[in-house]
Amino acid sequence: MCIVYYIVHMTSFGSYIRKSRETLHEKEKGFSLRRVAEKISVEPAFLSKVERDIVSPPSEVKIIALAKVLNEDPDILLAMAGKVSSDLLKIIQKRPVLFADLIRKLKTEPDHAVLRVVRGVTDGDW
Repeated sequence: MCIVYYIVHMTSFGSYIRKSRETLHEKEKGFSLRRVAEKISVEPAFLSKVERDIVSPPSEVKIIALAKVLNEDPDILLAMAGKVSSDLLKIIQKRPVLFADLIRKLKTEPDHAVLRVVRGVTDGDW
């Protein structure tokens, strides 16, 4: 979880995307800026500006597509872009007070405590 915190809070969206793409491109030539832009249906100039943090991160749909192409976690990329997945937003909007309270209470808890709550929900051990 510490790595996730570092990624989300210490690295800009654009520089992270660029580093991820360039690392993949070193191993496999299908990850040039032009090819990745084509795969997510944006102009190469736009993706270049995103990678250089000249423009804001793209839409949720494009970020999810980018995550798929770069084999990254879409939730992490969305968080780096200051966004929340629309499916999560819908869940929160159904019970905003409950989820706001839960998130605020969990914000200072260590990762292992949050994971215990998640596992409890997943396993049905309430």
